[in-house]
Amino acid sequence: MDHEAIRDLYDRRLRLGARPDGPGMRVERLGPVVRQTGPAHAWNGILWSGLDESGADVDAAVAEQIRHFTALGLPFEWKVYGHDRPADLGARLLAAGFTAEDQETLMVAEAASLPAAVSLPEGVELVRVTDAAGVKRVTEVHDRAFGGDSSHIGRQLLDRLATAPDTVAAVLAMAGDEPVSAARLELYPGTEFAGLWGGGTVEAWRGKGLYRALVAFRTRIAVERGHRFVQVDAADTSRPILQRLGFTALTTTTPYVYVPEGAQA
Repeated sequence: MDHEAIRDLYDRRLRLGARPDGPGMRVERLGPVVRQTGPAHAWNGILWSGLDESGADVDAAVAEQIRHFTALGLPFEWKVYGHDRPADLGARLLAAGFTAEDQETLMVAEAASLPAAVSLPEGVELVRVTDAAGVKRVTEVHDRAFGGDSSHIGRQLLDRLATAPDTVAAVLAMAGDEPVSAARLELYPGTEFAGLWGGGTVEAWRGKGLYRALVAFRTRIAVERGHRFVQVDAADTSRPILQRLGFTALTTTTPYVYVPEGAQA
């Protein structure tokens, strides 16, 4: 696997060539910046930037994005990748009032090379999410697994299932009537990539292979839909599991978040 070539392909397809990821969203390419803007419950932010290596145009570009989203009363995220330029982009965002969240690792694998099936604990089955009841269970799992309120994820997932079902899939691990793990697959039609997102397991069911099972389940869908690669923005907790499955690290990614005064984070 040529890591640099795949990373460049990822940038071209999913960042520079990004498409709106839900109803009411728009992607704009404005000079050296690609941004997505939409409803408050959706993901708003900067997908790609091709700023001058010298940094001469960075502060002006950052100020413009702050003006844009502040005028709409929207918090937004600037995703900074480890290979983005200039090298001090993150520091400049912090100086402009952004807050850095936890760094993750962009990991990629050839979908067809990954395990196609993983054994499940007795009494557990995997179920595709297709309706509002299933989406509600997904948000319940996320609330229990990660803490906080995951209702915005539920709204986005329900919107996508209703308006663009070919771009998303979600799965639940059910222990009888109890949802104990959940994850979704973001499909990017016309590209080589599909993304694994939101894999979460409630505490009592961790360490039983459910995360690996959900990766295998979603990977099969990606292969069936004709996607060559699956990618993950991996937290430190999931990176070792993904490495053992066959994923490789391409770069890092850090979300920098800006919340305008009076807006809800």
